[in-house]
Amino acid sequence: MADAALALADVAREARALIALQRQIAGPVRYLGPPAPDPQPAAPASGGSPDTAAVREVEERAPAAPSEAASPDATPHTEPAPPVAVDTDPSSDDDVPDLFGDLPDPSLDESLSPYERIEALIPEGHPLHDLHSLDEVYAWLAETELVPIDRDRINPVLGTGDPDADLMIVGEAPGADEDRLGEPFVGRAGQLLNKILEAVLFQREEVYICNILKSRPPNNRDPLAEEVEAHIPILYKQIALVRPKLILAVGKSAGNGLLGKSSSLGSLRGSFHDYYGIPLMVTYHPAALLRNPQWKRPTWEDVKLLRTKYDQLVGSA
Repeated sequence: MADAALALADVAREARALIALQRQIAGPVRYLGPPAPDPQPAAPASGGSPDTAAVREVEERAPAAPSEAASPDATPHTEPAPPVAVDTDPSSDDDVPDLFGDLPDPSLDESLSPYERIEALIPEGHPLHDLHSLDEVYAWLAETELVPIDRDRINPVLGTGDPDADLMIVGEAPGADEDRLGEPFVGRAGQLLNKILEAVLFQREEVYICNILKSRPPNNRDPLAEEVEAHIPILYKQIALVRPKLILAVGKSAGNGLLGKSSSLGSLRGSFHDYYGIPLMVTYHPAALLRNPQWKRPTWEDVKLLRTKYDQLVGSA
């Protein structure tokens, strides 16, 4: 027993020497694992010696093998963040303001139909929002003065043709014959328009024809900006009610007025524009063709494209 005790004492001295050398090389050693439970004092075994207790103390204080959880590079454990509350009420989506504090513009919302987007262009609170038929729009127009030309007209010129037409034709303003009869495109330009339509297998009665202005400007001058601004909401309402699949704008003023541009007719014609989801073509006004016959050929090319697009959208005649 004495030899065994001496051997254990030698082991204890060597362990202390090793720990001291480690501290000299690496500095103090700090254990990063969970705290070890306090050792319970044990009664010394019979025949034991103080050196045996010292060996036990060295074994209990020796650092344990590092584990993955105790690695200095391991991510410290944190409590999970509480769940974020989410608004699941779908009815509130339409009223969410944008980053600038304004409600989203419905005319730019591609999830809406083209007719809903176009009707959204009518100013908020405008009486047109409360009208639900072309007859109601005409009755309101006949009693309303929006700009000075409304005061001087003989008749308001709303529109004519099929109220459920798939093709809508839009000009710029009524002339003298239109003002007298209260119907768009009834003079020489209107007769030429009928021939153009017939050439591509349309009858006047199956399309809807209207103008941006509903009153005649004096001396057939070009529409003023304030006149277009006052009258174009009526056109928006007509489009929303008729629900055409295709629009033909005749003349530069009509094309620019609908598209919000100030472009030449040459840059507007020859292709389709996306008008809030409705294909829109711009071509020469029939009155311009009466003065410039050389423009009849490009107009013919335009209306042939129009007919092809119509057949694709609606079906061939």
